[in-house]
Amino acid sequence: METSLARDLMSDEEWAFFERFIVAVRAPNGRKPTDHRPVLDGIFWISRTGAHWRDLPEEFGKWPSVYRQFRRWTLAVLWEQTMDALNESGAVPHALQMIDSTVVRAHHQAAGAKRGTPRQGFGRSRGGFTTKIHLLVNAAGLPMRTEITAGQTSDYLGFDLVMADNLPAPSVQLADRSYDADTIRETMAKRDVLPVIPMRKSCKKRVGVDRSLYRLRNLVERCFNKLKNARRVAIRYDKTAESFLCFIDITSIRLWVRHLST
Repeated sequence: METSLARDLMSDEEWAFFERFIVAVRAPNGRKPTDHRPVLDGIFWISRTGAHWRDLPEEFGKWPSVYRQFRRWTLAVLWEQTMDALNESGAVPHALQMIDSTVVRAHHQAAGAKRGTPRQGFGRSRGGFTTKIHLLVNAAGLPMRTEITAGQTSDYLGFDLVMADNLPAPSVQLADRSYDADTIRETMAKRDVLPVIPMRKSCKKRVGVDRSLYRLRNLVERCFNKLKNARRVAIRYDKTAESFLCFIDITSIRLWVRHLST
């Protein structure tokens, strides 16, 4: 048990990174600041193990308190602000970017949220009750933007969701042939981006692809593998789209911090 807990404990350097963002979103209510380090460690433990909040070890604090703090940070868009700061830092080259998607199974306990399943990113696909994660990564294979949709959603829609204007613009964009669409190519042309996308076999007009450059697209596949090491990402247990997205962002941020620290 101690070994399992130690895997999720932050280093001093990692805590120093997160602390500045936590302080920035803390409500100035006049109370003595809470020690949020064990709370954050507890959230990381939930993210990695996929356990119920009620099963949170006491070393991290009472589970209702940890859960409420997680929800406060979620509603304060803490994780999105942290991701934006990392993207804007310029610490990793962004001239080469890759986009892809993956479908994850949703646990049956994830159903039942208010406003219906479509708005919460649930759908029906060949895998059953699923959610699709759309991911944009940079040249270091680190996540830049993630969005979720129902499992049966086309990758065309996912492209529009993750290619936000507030992100650093790429010079080259890699994607598989599921993104081969005139609208996507036209969007890239307007942004002065070189698309490296294999064409569908049904297309009569052929466009060549630099295969040596296209091989680098494995970085986005490897990024998905790293994200799915967190069971809260590999299987969706969360009823709301915002909570599930936050666990994806939390895992993404930890990948960034570990990369920058080495």
